Amino acid sequence: MPVTVHQFPCLSDNYGFLVRDDETGLAACIDTPEAGAILRELDKLGWNLALILNTHWHPDHAGGNAEIKAATGAQVVGPAEVTRISPIDREVKGGDEVLLGATRFQVLESGGHTLGHVAYYDAADGVAFVGDTLFALGCGRLFEGTAEQMWASLQRLAALPDDTRVYCAHEYTASNARFALSVDADPALKARADAIFAARERGEPTVPTTIGLEKATNPFLRAGNAEAFAAVRQAKDVFKG
Repeated sequence: MPVTVHQFPCLSDNYGFLVRDDETGLAACIDTPEAGAILRELDKLGWNLALILNTHWHPDHAGGNAEIKAATGAQVVGPAEVTRISPIDREVKGGDEVLLGATRFQVLESGGHTLGHVAYYDAADGVAFVGDTLFALGCGRLFEGTAEQMWASLQRLAALPDDTRVYCAHEYTASNARFALSVDADPALKARADAIFAARERGEPTVPTTIGLEKATNPFLRAGNAEAFAAVRQAKDVFKG
């Protein structure tokens, strides 16, 4: 059955995502960057929150767990690392599945940004919630994992169908585009960057993206191998543009 995804801004540059299984009316939030904003959106929509699906342990992704669980009774689901800042009700890892009513999420291992990072992929509806692993024209910093681990995670995501809608957790795309233009002269990238800059001038979001678009223009996915990826990631870490 189809799902409805509701996206809204949180904090300074995060996105909140509420997902509703249209058959049963049950909803999940992907991460909890800002409890107050999420609870307001739930109230506005009138949705029944059943699950909190954490991608990783960072406070701007799991910091609102306790307040939202207390307000809604939702079950907290996430990788074991989330217990560093929040209790969880169900631990998941790559290869597991999570049901939201009639909607089936595959849990994909996506470590690198943090060691236990996961993504949630709904194959039937072609949507993936990737946290801080993959961004539009970018990828997450390697705070805990290695370049080899992150490259493997990105390849796992790149193997999804090209039309998969990718919901990444931050609005970093304009900055990512400026860096991408500094390392890649591909005309398709230039055209995409121009569209991104125009969209941000209008105050429009650049999320979601698609797997196909990222494979075609994202310098991190176009690196070719883990060694080349590591060089691009290191260049981005010191980029001042």
